[in-house]
Amino acid sequence: MATVAAISLEESLMEDLDAYKFKTADWVVFVLMLVVSVLIGVVSALRDRKKATIQDYLIGGGNMPPLAVALSLMGGWISAISILGNPTEIYFYGTQLSIALIGCIPGAMWVNKLMLPIFYNLKIVSLSEYLELRYHSTVVRKVGSFVSLLNLFLYMGMCLYAPSLALSTVTSLSTFASMAIMGAIVTFYITIGGVKAVVYTDVLQTLLMFGGVLAVVVMCCIELGGIGEVWAIAERGDRLEFFNMNPSIYERHTFLSTLCMGFFLVINSIGISQSSYQRFASVSTLKTARGLVYFFLAGLWCLWILFFFSGLVAYATYSTCDPLTSGKINKPDQILPFLVTDKLGHIPALSGLFVAAVYGGVLSTLSSCGNSAACMVWEDFLKPLPFFSKLSDKSATLVVKILSSFTGVLSVVLGLVMGSLGNIFHVLFSISSCLNGPLSGLFLTGILLPGGMLRFSKLKNLLVHEFPHDALRKVQEGLLAALTFNVWMVVGNFVTGGGSPARLPLSVAGCASSMNATLDVLASTTLDSTTLDSTTVDQTEKSLYNISYCFNSLIGIGIAMLVSNVAMLALSPNNPKEVKGGVVNPTCERLYEWAWQRYQVGRKGRTNQDTTSPESYVEAMKMLNQVKADAGTPDNPSDSRQGRSLGRQ
Repeated sequence: MATVAAISLEESLMEDLDAYKFKTADWVVFVLMLVVSVLIGVVSALRDRKKATIQDYLIGGGNMPPLAVALSLMGGWISAISILGNPTEIYFYGTQLSIALIGCIPGAMWVNKLMLPIFYNLKIVSLSEYLELRYHSTVVRKVGSFVSLLNLFLYMGMCLYAPSLALSTVTSLSTFASMAIMGAIVTFYITIGGVKAVVYTDVLQTLLMFGGVLAVVVMCCIELGGIGEVWAIAERGDRLEFFNMNPSIYERHTFLSTLCMGFFLVINSIGISQSSYQRFASVSTLKTARGLVYFFLAGLWCLWILFFFSGLVAYATYSTCDPLTSGKINKPDQILPFLVTDKLGHIPALSGLFVAAVYGGVLSTLSSCGNSAACMVWEDFLKPLPFFSKLSDKSATLVVKILSSFTGVLSVVLGLVMGSLGNIFHVLFSISSCLNGPLSGLFLTGILLPGGMLRFSKLKNLLVHEFPHDALRKVQEGLLAALTFNVWMVVGNFVTGGGSPARLPLSVAGCASSMNATLDVLASTTLDSTTLDSTTVDQTEKSLYNISYCFNSLIGIGIAMLVSNVAMLALSPNNPKEVKGGVVNPTCERLYEWAWQRYQVGRKGRTNQDTTSPESYVEAMKMLNQVKADAGTPDNPSDSRQGRSLGRQ
């Protein structure tokens, strides 16, 4: 009986959905946005074709207009994920997530005061170059760059998938066709125009994002009876929650977990983000770059509050007839595009404006990520090689353009994969924090803790003499240990069903009377299933897989800093002279110099030997091993083989 009802419902819905499709005016607005974006890339390329260098292509020559860069910084990160994912989170899970905005404030201050001045003053192009300068290791630099690239490509795939949902909701285009079109357009204009094309198109797309969503919210609020009515309906539906003080780390969204997520969100998104750093490096002074951090914070608050409220508007509109439960949409993230076409489709070009806003977000983000990915591949992997290091500026720029073109193709492939994992907001932040957390730990250790991290070249000499076998590997793999643990947690979370948490109650009581009988069958099945899932989760014994995804970054940073810093500090602390050169926060450097002096006074009081530096310790160990070798008891494998050979002779 339920199967027959579902079939009849599907047939009736297919007839109704034609009314939700794009009209001519919508197509005009949407296509116009795409054409203008491409033209900006063409104009940027033609204007700078004779004087363009590799530096111009990657960081805009370091003298770009601050306002344009500020809008680009905001638009490059606030993508279609935010436009579609944030309202979906509020619609299905309530407003507790919005507290993340409060956590973003200390996060922005942290980046402004502690991280950005270090990176900007070093005049680096790739952020991973800092890791080599700090730890004197090309391996650490390449590992850091690889993790950043992996995160970028996964992020691009998810960002490309998000607008395909919007377009497939309002047109007959398939998800693949939509992603292919976007991938081709983005690839074209970032390839020919470089970072300047990215920045100037970001300005258009950021304004379009804000204007498109604002128009939808205002029109819907008018139809619903005002902001007060939207708030009242949301309160009756238990969507309003801001101070969930549950201390459990297993609760998905609490005041503490969302506060924590907001703090590390800013550190990961603009503190150690290559695409954000390229914008900071594209302005002429550090003071201007630091001002961009607070502009980003203000823009984030404005746009995210708008996106969060659009989720409440969607819930107020469908509080008695949920489109997902009734089968009018297939995925939760289609809720806002469906709202636009369902309730506002009669307004000429408004649906086109909204979808253009969504696509503006994805174009902005993909162009930023694609340019950054090409920059990292060139600076961290290709440029150090003998063949590429000899290339002229013109040839090097051509290589980077070819690299940029590959990013569009790869993002389409990853978009098809990422779309099957679940709610885009939850999936994105779970994966992003899983990868960025350990990497942030490595950067923060270098900036804040001068004494814990020895130079890797010196550490190797020290450990070879005193600690054979696995000691060196255990110390060097703080980043890998954190990555392994975080990936294990996230994958386990999705495998065990944590990627699809139980939703708040939904209703279909107010749906059309002609469909009530069918909807009652489907709604009872859906709601009972949701209730059962929620009960099952509550009764299941909690494990690592059930820890809130909001803590992924904190866990990754903690493990990375603990393993890479404490282990090395226990072996031998750094001499302050070894961390000069602007790679450590000046205040932390002065505090460490004071602590080092006290440490040396204490050591002199305990021994008469001059062991005031790690170098003298290494020399002493070499002498000790030479004595052991002469006595026939060598400590390393090469000495052992030599001793056995002499014995046979």
